[in-house]
Amino acid sequence: MAAALLAGTVQAKTLIFCSEGSPENFSPARATSGTTSTAAAETIYSRLVDFERGTTNLVNSLAEKYEVSADGKVYTFTLRKGVKFHTTSYFKPTRTLNADDVIFSVERQLKKDHPFNPIGGGKYQYFDDLGMSENLVKIEKVDDLTVRMTIKEALSPFITNVAMPFMSVYSKEYADQLQKAGKMDDIDLKPVGTGPFIFVDYVKDSTIRYKTNPDYFEGKSSLDGLVFAITPDSAQRVNKLKAGECNVAAYPNPADIENLKKDTNLKVLQQAGLNVGYIAFNVQKKPFDDKRVRQALNLAINKKTIIEAVYPGGIGETAKNPLPPVIGWAYNNDVKDYAFDPEAAKKLLAEAGVPADTEVDLWAMPVARPYNPNAKRMAEIVQADWAKVGIKAKIVSFDWAEYLNRTREGEHQTMMLGWTGDTGDPDNFLYELLGCGSAKSGGNRARWCNQAFEDLIQKARKTSDRAERGKLYKEAQVIFKDEAPWVTVAHAVQTVPMSKNVDGFKVDPLGRFKFYGVSMK
Repeated sequence: MAAALLAGTVQAKTLIFCSEGSPENFSPARATSGTTSTAAAETIYSRLVDFERGTTNLVNSLAEKYEVSADGKVYTFTLRKGVKFHTTSYFKPTRTLNADDVIFSVERQLKKDHPFNPIGGGKYQYFDDLGMSENLVKIEKVDDLTVRMTIKEALSPFITNVAMPFMSVYSKEYADQLQKAGKMDDIDLKPVGTGPFIFVDYVKDSTIRYKTNPDYFEGKSSLDGLVFAITPDSAQRVNKLKAGECNVAAYPNPADIENLKKDTNLKVLQQAGLNVGYIAFNVQKKPFDDKRVRQALNLAINKKTIIEAVYPGGIGETAKNPLPPVIGWAYNNDVKDYAFDPEAAKKLLAEAGVPADTEVDLWAMPVARPYNPNAKRMAEIVQADWAKVGIKAKIVSFDWAEYLNRTREGEHQTMMLGWTGDTGDPDNFLYELLGCGSAKSGGNRARWCNQAFEDLIQKARKTSDRAERGKLYKEAQVIFKDEAPWVTVAHAVQTVPMSKNVDGFKVDPLGRFKFYGVSMK
C-alpha cells in the first residue's frame, strides 16, 4: 500500500502521483515514452524554450530570448544568468548554467565520437528521427551565456523541436565528474538538471521520490515534494485515488470515469487529445509488404466495436488519419476511412495469395496510454475480427521498455502503439512516425518508406507559409490512407482524475503530467 510504504516520509504538501509505469531511464535524450518524459523531462530538467503549461504555445525557458537569421538557418540563444543545477547526495555544482552545458547536451546526441554518445546504447531516437543529426551543422559558444545553432536548411518546425524533451539541458560539470570517476552510465540513472524538482531515489517498479528545488529559476514550487507511486493496473490507481493514497492518477479505465465524476472527494479534468492510437503493419515482413493485405486488414476491423469497448462514454472517436482533427489547418477531412467490410477483405486477401488460417503476431502494449487505455481488450477484438477473414493473430506482449525496444528494432509483424504530439505541429506526427528517416531508426514502426509521401512532408518542412504547408500535409494523408501502413484506430479524450485539494493542475495537450504550478490546499 502506498500509504504504508510512504508513512513517515511524506510531508503534508507532498503530492503523490499514481503513475502508470516505470520510466525507461531518467534521460530525456534517450527516452521516447511519455512515462519517461513525465518522470524526467517535466520534473528534473529544463530546455532552452518550452511549452506553456496547458498549451502548445512556445515560451522562453533557460534561454531568456532567441533570434533567428533572415535566411532561417542560424538560431542564437541568450541564456538566463544564474540558473543553478541541482545539489544532490552525489553532485554539488560549483558554477551556474552556461553555454558549455547546452553544447554538451546537444553534441552528446550529434557527434558519434562524443565520449557520452555510446552511453545506454548510443541511440537518440528523437534527435535522429526529427533529422537533427543530418540538419544541425554545428552548435557553438559565442560567449558564456550565448549559444548559436546553425542548420543546413530552414525548417518550420525547428524551434518547436528544440522545446521537446530530448533537448533537455544536462550539467557538463556533472558529466565531467562521472567520466573522471568511471561512472558515465550514471548520467542517465542519477540525473542532475535545473528543473523544479530534484531526484532523490528510485525503487524500480515501485516509487520515484523527488524533493522541491529551492533554487528553481522560475520560483520554488509550492509543493514540498513529489512521489510517483508506480501502479500499472488502472483499477488499482483508481482505488488508491479514492482511498487517498495518491492525489493524481494517470489514465483511469474509461469504464470508471463516470463513477469518478460522482465522487464528491474528487474532480475529473478532461480535454480533447492531441493523439492517435494505431496498429502498424511491418511492411518489411510478409505478407505485409503487399498493400492489398494491409488494406484488407483495415477493412476487416470493426472500429465501432473498439470505440464502444475500449473508449466508452465518449472518451474516444474513430480515427481516419494519422493526424488528430484538433490540428485543423492540416487535417484532411475529405479522406475516406476504410469501411467495415469483411467480404471485401477476404477478396483482397485472396487476390494477394494469402492462404486461409495464415498466422501472424499482434503485439499489444502492457500499459494504458493516453491514446489507448486498454490495448489488451483492443487486441482481443482485432484478433476476433481478423479470424473471421482467415487471419489467425497471436497476441504478444512484453514489459513496456522491452516492448518499445523490440518494436523499434522491427521484431513484430503487427503491433499497437500510438502517439501524443510533442509540439502540436503536423511534422511531429507525419515526419516522426512515417518518414523514411524514422523507418531506418525505428520511430516509424511500420518501416514504411513511400517516396511520394516523403517528398510532400519534406517540402512542408521547408515551407514557412502555413496554408501551403497544410495543402501538402493533406495530400500526404491521401497517400497514407491508400498505402495503409497503419490501421488508424482512435483519437482519445485525455482524462485526469485527482483529489479536490489539488489546485492549479492543467491537462497537458502533449500528454505529459506537469506538477510545477500545482499546489495542495
